[in-house]
Amino acid sequence: MTGSAPERTIVFVAHTGQVSGAEKVMLDLIDVAVDRGHPVRVVCPDGPLPGRLPTGVDHVAIPPLGLSGERGLARLVGAGRLVRDWTRAGRILRRVSRSPGTSTIVNSLFALPAARIARPANRISWLVHDTLSSGRQRAVVRVSAPVVRRAVSVSEATAVPLVELGLPVVVAHNGVTWPVPALPTDLHDPPVVGMLALLTPWKGHAVTLDAVAELPDVHVEFAGGSFPGDADHVAALRDRAAQPDLAGRVRFLGHTDLRAALERWDVVISASVTPEAGPLSVLEAMAYGKPVIGTDHGGTTEFLRGGAGVLVPPSDPAALASAIGRVLADVDLRRSLTGRARRRIADGHDKSATLPRMLDELLSG
Repeated sequence: MTGSAPERTIVFVAHTGQVSGAEKVMLDLIDVAVDRGHPVRVVCPDGPLPGRLPTGVDHVAIPPLGLSGERGLARLVGAGRLVRDWTRAGRILRRVSRSPGTSTIVNSLFALPAARIARPANRISWLVHDTLSSGRQRAVVRVSAPVVRRAVSVSEATAVPLVELGLPVVVAHNGVTWPVPALPTDLHDPPVVGMLALLTPWKGHAVTLDAVAELPDVHVEFAGGSFPGDADHVAALRDRAAQPDLAGRVRFLGHTDLRAALERWDVVISASVTPEAGPLSVLEAMAYGKPVIGTDHGGTTEFLRGGAGVLVPPSDPAALASAIGRVLADVDLRRSLTGRARRRIADGHDKSATLPRMLDELLSG
């Protein structure tokens, strides 16, 4: 498949101005598009994301499109606000997506209704970073489906529910920088397990804390920021970390450099309680030769199966504790895991190959 004509304008749409895994993929795709000569515009809320756009890429601001952890009455109020913001965002998107020769790529589930309201000149492509696991998510897809020309899923598991909903789907896997040198594998004293993920409930930080509580000689570090709506959850995590069975063994690093974090860790944990589509943190740890323990669902299963990592049931602290103990105690197991993981990255997740193919799939048809 070949790249598209340079004169095609590409409009990328994101529901947030924050930067996590999905937005990092979008930024990489923007770089590929710019290198090919495409004019690019990005429609997203204000925040760190617009500040990371390449020179010459226009930013068009829209309201944030998400519920961000609200509970109870606040969630109902937030849902009403979300409908209003979808409408506002749709009107803004309409102005930049209806020109002839424009291709619109929606990078997030919760931006889809805005695209439905905008009705771009050409039906959109949706880059799918969410493995549908709730009725609310499916409802958003059903409402938005009439404007979706093609869904490009970052994993096979993520494609399955989309096929069931009748969407045309292709798979284009995520990738990371390759080759990179393997980091040292000698254990720290005390050993440290780490998570690179936003401090939001579904990422499973609470499960990890309960698991590490069963391992008195192990420390844990959490690298990543949080959304304002998750402030209560973050406070609960800090309260749990201060309990006697964990006190002094948990560190919250905030936003930090990826490699610097991995150098501090002996095992990387991906403990999401609902399925992830294609977590970059898992691929990045695999590339750098850090053993990974992940929950057995979604794209995490695809990345780690066959001995490239250790898979555990979701929301099971005892199983996670057992897996952590086993990996830390067995040097041969760690070498086997990291060797297979690095081969898997080399064979199928080098982003110098995956990103051009992903952009081709998003623009084809």
